[in-house]
Amino acid sequence: MIETIHLKPIGYVVSPVVETVDEKWGGVVSKVLLLPEYAGGLDGLDGFSHAIVVTYLNKAKYESARHLKRRPRGLESMPLLGIFSQRAKDRPNPIGITAVRIIRIGTDHLEVQGLDAINGTPVLDIKPYYPLCDRVENPRTPEWVAELMKDYF
Repeated sequence: MIETIHLKPIGYVVSPVVETVDEKWGGVVSKVLLLPEYAGGLDGLDGFSHAIVVTYLNKAKYESARHLKRRPRGLESMPLLGIFSQRAKDRPNPIGITAVRIIRIGTDHLEVQGLDAINGTPVLDIKPYYPLCDRVENPRTPEWVAELMKDYF
């Protein structure tokens, strides 16, 4: 079995948000600035309105005793849950996955809206949003999710 996986960033987030927040990401406009060797990978993305950005949440701090089971955002009004039923940043492998709206594509960057990542966050991948692949029909979520996420975007 593989015990360690090594990934390297393709770029970094340039954002006005410098500290982690838990709400109002929907209006945030940021850039994914690619390293020079990956800039050519943006060719053809201009035909898409949305993309999925995969990030490494390098500021996250996972401690099994504290984060394996916790209340979402530490709120007493939320149920005690395992980390894999939450989207918290503090997790065993701090990977962020966000669907974003593409605003503009430059020669070495992607300008997007709704990326919930702070300035300097490493970007691992960008994928075009395919409605056929990236959607779920009739999803089911617990009631607490609507309350938790009401101001997130």
